Amino acid sequence: MNIGQAIEEMKQGKKVAREGWNGKGMWIVLMPSLYLPPHSQQEPGPKVNDRTAKHIGVDTPLDSQPYIAMWTAAGQWQPGWLASQADLLADDWTVAQ
Repeated sequence: MNIGQAIEEMKQGKKVAREGWNGKGMWIVLMPSLYLPPHSQQEPGPKVNDRTAKHIGVDTPLDSQPYIAMWTAAGQWQPGWLASQADLLADDWTVAQ
């Protein structure tokens, strides 16, 4: 697959990877947008956590736009993955398991 096809697969909720990547077990995924009420909200349920509220304020909701994240060879979550020129031009994209 090329990068355009890989993006379409991610839009369908699939993980994708390149055969040419050196690290084993690496893949990327499209994280959808996310809206969370502010940390100060009293109602039960999901809301902005302490760590995020420290930066955006306890009365500010989180309005996160979609982004691409990578699962690294070290087994770590890396939000905000950016493609290299090699990634953009590659035809070795596959759907990851």
